[in-house]
Amino acid sequence: MKRFFPTLAVVLLAGLALAQQLAEEAFVINIEVPVRVFKGSRFIDDLTINDFEIMENGKPQKLEAVYYIKKRSVERRDEVQRFVPQTNRNFYLFFEISEYTAKLGQSLDYFVQSVIMPGDSLTVVSPMKTYRLKPRAFEARSRQEIAGQIKGLLRRDSTIGSAEYNNIIADLEDLSRAIIVAMSRQFNAQNYVVLDDTTVMKYKDLSVDDLLTRYTVTLARLENLRQMDETRLLDFPRILKNDQGQKYVYLFYEREFIPRIDAKTLALFMDLFQERPDLQQKFNDIFGFYNRESPFNIAQLKESYADASIAIHFLFIARSPKNAAGIQYMEQSDDIYSTFREMSRATGGFSEISQNPVYLMKSAVEASENYYLLYYSPRPYVKDGKFREISVRVKNKDYRVVNRLGYYAD
Repeated sequence: MKRFFPTLAVVLLAGLALAQQLAEEAFVINIEVPVRVFKGSRFIDDLTINDFEIMENGKPQKLEAVYYIKKRSVERRDEVQRFVPQTNRNFYLFFEISEYTAKLGQSLDYFVQSVIMPGDSLTVVSPMKTYRLKPRAFEARSRQEIAGQIKGLLRRDSTIGSAEYNNIIADLEDLSRAIIVAMSRQFNAQNYVVLDDTTVMKYKDLSVDDLLTRYTVTLARLENLRQMDETRLLDFPRILKNDQGQKYVYLFYEREFIPRIDAKTLALFMDLFQERPDLQQKFNDIFGFYNRESPFNIAQLKESYADASIAIHFLFIARSPKNAAGIQYMEQSDDIYSTFREMSRATGGFSEISQNPVYLMKSAVEASENYYLLYYSPRPYVKDGKFREISVRVKNKDYRVVNRLGYYAD
């Protein structure tokens, strides 16, 4: 009997391992992939399941269903196995802006009047607060009233929320003028640009050294103000991952400019400061702020948003810089622009640059309202938490195919 227990244990463990193996083999996961196919800017709407090829981590997969969706309606089914597509829509409008404009209001009018439908959900994120449209809002109020309320909230919040940002920009403008005036006076530089200093009287008693220090400190205030919390950016897809339906983020981001001394004017004065290495270092410190790189782990952000199947439409408002004597308005949007452009591509979204928010909104809607839903069951599937890359193409056609980058096998 003493020899029986080890033998029995081996048999039981072998049986348990076999049962576990069978359970793993019986486990099936279905992957849903929204796909948009274009020839130029025209959406291709006549494709079938036989037209698509899909690969996961470079390995071909068998498609089990393809559905053509127009807005929320399933227009055509092509199935080996039947699925129930969730076509309800969850909209998120984000406004990273420093100024409310009439064109922004018109883009909201278009969205409320022509895009959103009863049954869709809407969340609006202003520079100050987050607002959610009540599920039965259209039963209680007209679309015009709803649009008017959203515009009023965005106008108020953009004014309040951007006040500190706009004050810092104004301070940088005044400091740039004050530095030019101070350097002109210090060297009695009659041949250089000398500005009317009536707008910078508050700085009239400060030296060039002090003004440069203040300019650097003010730049640091601006940098702290515009910092985005990466943790919160990553929390968003985790919260929305299990929500049913299609998820669309429309992010309006306004082009940024930082006022600084005009490059030609600065070069003229720098010649006069060759004996002041300390001032040369201060100028170098200031230029260090201008050389921005993305502070985010872009790869992780791309994977997280693609995994949650959130389509990011990045709508970049390209406003023009101001004109002022002696001051150069340098664009400082590259870090944010590159981050969200990459996230848009990774999620199958749309990105565009324009001075007209109405054009941006209409273009994003037109590019996203029609799509295909592809379904497949990965072979092999291993629940290891790793990211799986999805690649979709149309057989024998040179079409532009847009889809999310992949998913986590968890």
